[in-house]
Amino acid sequence: MGRIVASVSVQNVAEPARQCRCDALVDTGTSYLVLPQVWKERLGPLERLQEVNVEIANQQTIKGELYGPVKIQIEGFPPIHNDVLFIEMQPENGTYDPLLGYIILEQSQAAVDMLGHRLIRVRHMDLK
Repeated sequence: MGRIVASVSVQNVAEPARQCRCDALVDTGTSYLVLPQVWKERLGPLERLQEVNVEIANQQTIKGELYGPVKIQIEGFPPIHNDVLFIEMQPENGTYDPLLGYIILEQSQAAVDMLGHRLIRVRHMDLK
């Protein structure tokens, strides 16, 4: 299976000038938008909502921190407001791998096209 990467912008709702852009790996096994802890400062002061335990791919449990609210926009999709999860990440070749999870995808009306290895727009929100 190929990697699907989406361009994402994140903006502090209270201070719109505080924002960041990144390419995030689409990960339907992840719930939130997950960013490296070292990027938290870029977004300025955000409300710390809670500390959570998260299980990562190697089945190790680590601590993460939910902050918000932020405005999240996946390129080509409508913006949404949600929280962002910051975790300690190790850069690979000097680059971090932010993750774009299923809650953010669903709210943004984005679905994964497995054949085309891309995100596509969902026409209708599901209420069933």
